[in-house]
Amino acid sequence: MDAKILKEKDRKYIANTYARFDLAIESCNGGVLYAEGKEYIDFGSGIAVSSFGTSDNEWVNAVSEQAQKLSHASNLYFTEPAVKLAELLCTKTNLKKIFFSNSGAEANECAIKTARKYSFDKYGYGRNEIITLQNSFHGRTMATLSATGQDSFHNIFNPFLEGFRYATANDLDMLKNLISEKTCAVMIEIIQGEGGINVLDKSFVKNAAKICAEKDLLLIIDEVQTGNGRTGTLYAYMQYGVNPDILTTAKGLGGGLPIGATLFGEKTAETLSRGTHGSTFGANPICCAAAYSIISRLNNKFLGEVKARGNYLKEALLKIDGVESVSGLGLMLGVSIDKNAKEIANECLLRGLLVLTAKDKLRLLPALNISYEDLDKGIKILSEVLK
Repeated sequence: MDAKILKEKDRKYIANTYARFDLAIESCNGGVLYAEGKEYIDFGSGIAVSSFGTSDNEWVNAVSEQAQKLSHASNLYFTEPAVKLAELLCTKTNLKKIFFSNSGAEANECAIKTARKYSFDKYGYGRNEIITLQNSFHGRTMATLSATGQDSFHNIFNPFLEGFRYATANDLDMLKNLISEKTCAVMIEIIQGEGGINVLDKSFVKNAAKICAEKDLLLIIDEVQTGNGRTGTLYAYMQYGVNPDILTTAKGLGGGLPIGATLFGEKTAETLSRGTHGSTFGANPICCAAAYSIISRLNNKFLGEVKARGNYLKEALLKIDGVESVSGLGLMLGVSIDKNAKEIANECLLRGLLVLTAKDKLRLLPALNISYEDLDKGIKILSEVLK
């Protein structure tokens, strides 16, 4: 379809909930996209989704083979792809059980329900508050919007769910002061993605985990964006010396197909009982096969290469005129610049580079296996635009 006609039909038939870049993407080759007769270096990966670039061969083969065997069965039956993926994830994290859903918001919704049920089962009514962090982002359902610690998300969908309180990131005293007899859990992102690529201090995370353990509060770690190799370890919490009671993830897990996961530790492994939660499409065989093809490749050697690429990119960025600082871990980087981030992102697009924004920063999330050649091309374009 002609790009102009496609855009017109999109505006006519699809709900106008996205401020789309003026680009109709047609095809791909790893970390390079093709659109409207032009090549684009992709530093966005579909918002940290295309872990090995778009439609890499191993992923395509896994999806194609499973599609020919079994596309859907529902959770009323056992299926091999779900069991294989669950075993792999639990083995790699040392967590005990898993619930599969379709998105990060659903994974976090499941975590919220589990935390409240754990506390209800053990302590009864009234112990249901969850402390999250200011500048956090946990999803767009009513519960996860309520959990999100940004006022801008709390102004048009009233009434929001009760039972959430918000601490300043890295302020341990404030966190302690917010804890009461009503508190059941603390929910954090190791790196606040939508909040501006803000990396939590290790001392804050460790002390928060210690407080949770002492008071029997559940530590929920949201790794929807930071997970599945993005920061140079399988999950970002693994660089912090803590263990979550509940872990959530999505985005890069499926490599391009919708799948979310909520993993449970020792305390919470048996909290969800028959009928207390469910999903029609959760654990879809094709999505699980796709995710298995991603997670099975994230070994220590490959994750070391992710860190190396991240360090290479960060060092190159810091040499560019107009770059004030770079935050993040691995290949999840936020770039503070002396210009308007959205204007720079649009100018990069015109020159063949796709970048994202987070608050007033540029957000870079290239494929985990992006070539150094493509990194250099992207760095060159960004440098030219900032000049």
